[in-house]
Amino acid sequence: MSELLFEIGTEEIPAGYIEQALKYMKDSSAKQFADLGLQFGTITTAATPRRLTLIVSDLEEKQADRTFEHVGPAVKAGFDANGEPTRAALGFAGSKGVTVESLQIVDTPKGKYLMAIEEVEGKPTFELLPAVFMSLVSGIVFPKSMRWADHTMSFARPIQWILALLDDEVVEFQLESVSSSNFTMGHRFMANNSIPVANGKAYEETLRQNHVIVDPAKRRELVISEVNKAVSDKDASGDAAPVLDEKLIDIVTNLVEIPWGICGQFDEKFLELPEEALITSMREHQKYFPVRGKDGKLKPLFVAVNNTKIEDLKLAANGHERVLRARLEDGLFFFHEDKKKSLEERKDDLTGIIFQQKLGTMLQKSERIENLSTFLAAKVAPQKIDKVRRAAQLAKADLLTEMVSEFPSLQGIIGREYALLDGEDKEVASAVYGHYLPIRAGGELPETITAAIVGIADRLDSIVGCFAIGEKPTGTTDPFGLRRLSLGLIHLIEHLGISVSLQELISQALANYQDLVQPEKDCAEQILDFIRLRFENDCTGAGTSFEVVSAATSSGFDDVSDTLKRMQALEGMLGQEQFSVLAGSYKRIKNIIKDNSDTSVDEALFSSDAEKQLYQTFLSVRDTALPLIEQKQYSQALETLLLMKEPVDLFFDEVMVMAEDQNVRKNRLNMLTALAELVLHVGDISKMHAE
Repeated sequence: MSELLFEIGTEEIPAGYIEQALKYMKDSSAKQFADLGLQFGTITTAATPRRLTLIVSDLEEKQADRTFEHVGPAVKAGFDANGEPTRAALGFAGSKGVTVESLQIVDTPKGKYLMAIEEVEGKPTFELLPAVFMSLVSGIVFPKSMRWADHTMSFARPIQWILALLDDEVVEFQLESVSSSNFTMGHRFMANNSIPVANGKAYEETLRQNHVIVDPAKRRELVISEVNKAVSDKDASGDAAPVLDEKLIDIVTNLVEIPWGICGQFDEKFLELPEEALITSMREHQKYFPVRGKDGKLKPLFVAVNNTKIEDLKLAANGHERVLRARLEDGLFFFHEDKKKSLEERKDDLTGIIFQQKLGTMLQKSERIENLSTFLAAKVAPQKIDKVRRAAQLAKADLLTEMVSEFPSLQGIIGREYALLDGEDKEVASAVYGHYLPIRAGGELPETITAAIVGIADRLDSIVGCFAIGEKPTGTTDPFGLRRLSLGLIHLIEHLGISVSLQELISQALANYQDLVQPEKDCAEQILDFIRLRFENDCTGAGTSFEVVSAATSSGFDDVSDTLKRMQALEGMLGQEQFSVLAGSYKRIKNIIKDNSDTSVDEALFSSDAEKQLYQTFLSVRDTALPLIEQKQYSQALETLLLMKEPVDLFFDEVMVMAEDQNVRKNRLNMLTALAELVLHVGDISKMHAE
C-alpha cells in the first residue's frame, strides 16, 4: 500500500470556489480508483488560496488481474448453417483480442449467445495515475474559469506548479507547460520559493515551516483564535467580543494561507447607521469582523485578518481604518439622503422599476401583493388586515433607497429600519423584512403572521405571473427561481399552520393579472400541479416515504395543512398488518370499479349475507368516520375504516362482483365505489399496498 499526494498550485483562487473543487477531487478520485479496481484507504483534501490538494492513504500498488465477460452476437448470427463463423463472430472475437475458437456459448433470457472471456493483466498504479490526475484537473467545474498564455485548457486561475508523489517517487506527467515534480511553494510573501516535499506524511509540516497552514480546519481554528486575540489585545477591559459570523469565518479561512488578526477602530459617528448596514459594510465589502460590547451593542471596532505577519500593528491598523472609513462615509451619506423621504413617499415611484417586461412595474406588483395579501388575511387572520395591507404597501419601497442600491443584500432589512424611523407599527416594519423569509431552504422563517401572509402573496404572485406568460421551469432551467419560491410558499403555510385553498389563492392571483396577460385555460391547474410536485419532493426529501406522500396527495392537494395532517395519519398506519390488508383490498376495489362514479345502492338487490354485512358495516363506519374527517381527526377516522377489513375480505371470498344480472352487478359496483370514496377522503391507500 502506498500514499498518494497530489497538489495543484495556482494563482490565488476565489474563496467561494475552493470547497466545491475539493469535493469534486475527493468524489472523482474515489470513483476513478474504484473503476480501476484499486483499493484505497481514506481520501482527504486540503487547500489554501494557492493550492488544491488530494491525499490518499493505503492506495493499492497494482491492479489485480481481472477477467471480463463480454456477451456478443447470438449463436445463430455468429455461425452459418455449416457451422462456419460469420463476420459477426470474427469481428466480435477480434474486438476482444481472442480467437473464434475460444468463444463460449451462454444461455440468456433471449436465447443462446456468444461470450468472450477477456483476461486483463493488472497495471501498476504508478502507470495509471497520470490519466487520473489529468482527469481531475480537467474535470473541476468553477463558476468562472480562465485561459492564460497560449494554453488551451481553462482553470479558475493559472496553474503554476504540480506536486505529484506516490510515496517518495514523482509521478511524471505534463500539464500544458507545467511538469509534475516533488516541489511545492511556500507562503507567497514570507517564503516564496520552491520547496522539496519528501512524501505525503511530510507535506503538512513542510508547508507549516514555510508559513502555510494547509489544513483548512486547522487554519479556520487559527482564524478564530487570531480574531479573538486581536480584540482582547485592543480592549483589555473584557467588554468587547468579535461577532464570529460562520460564513465570514469560512470565507476568510480561504482567503489566507496563514492568518494574522489586527483590531482597528472607526469614528463613533458611524454608529448612527442602522446596525445591519454597518455590519454589511464591514463584512461583505472588507471581510472585517464587527465587535460588540457585553450590552449587545456594536462598538466602534473591527477585526481584519491579514495574510502576512504584522510587524507594525499601528501602521497596519491605520491602513484598514482608512479603507473602512471611506466605505462608512459613503454609507452615512446614503443614510442621511434616504431619511429625507419616507417609505410612504417612495412607494409610488416604484412605477419606475420594471418587475418583468410582460408583468408590469414593481408598483403594479406591489398593488397585486396588497390585493392578494388582504384577500388571504380576510380568511386566516381578519384582525390583521390593516397591518397586512400596510406592510404590503411598503414591502418593496426600500428598493428605491440609496442604501439598497449600494448594498443589495440589505433589501428588506433597510426597509424595516426605515419603517421604524418613519414611525410605522413595529409589526408592519418587521413584515417589510420578514416577508422575504425564508431566503433559502431550511432558512429562518418570519416571526409574525403578518410577514408570512405578505410573503405568501409575494411568492404566489411571481409564480402565477411567470406561468401566465409561459415562463415555466423546464428540466434544470428555472431562471425565475420558481421552484425555490414554491418551497418557500409551502414552508410558510406549514409554519403558520393555516388552512387555505391554494386553488382559491391561485384564482385570485390570476385575476390580479387580467389586465396584463391572457394565460392558458389550464394555467391554474398547471400551477397547482407544479406546487404539488415541490411539496411531494420536499416531504420525501425530509424522510417521509414516497408511498405515504403519494397516498395523501393522490386523493387531493389543495390545502397544504390538511394534506400534511392526512399524511401524518397515514404514516401512523404503516406496519399495521390489518391496514396493509385493507390497502390491498382497496387496490383491488379500484381496479374493479374503474371509472364508475355512481354510489347509489339498492339493498333489495342484495342476495348474500356477505354483501349485506359489508353494506351495513360501511353505513356504520361512514356515520362514524365522516364527522371525524370533517374535524380533521384522520388517525381516528382510519382506525374506524379498519372495521371494514373483515367484511371486505368476506365479500370478495363469497361474492362475484361481476354478476350476470346487470342490475346486481351495477349495485355491487356502486357499493364498492361508495366505500372507495369514503376511504379517499383520507388518502388513496392503494398506493401503500406492498406488492
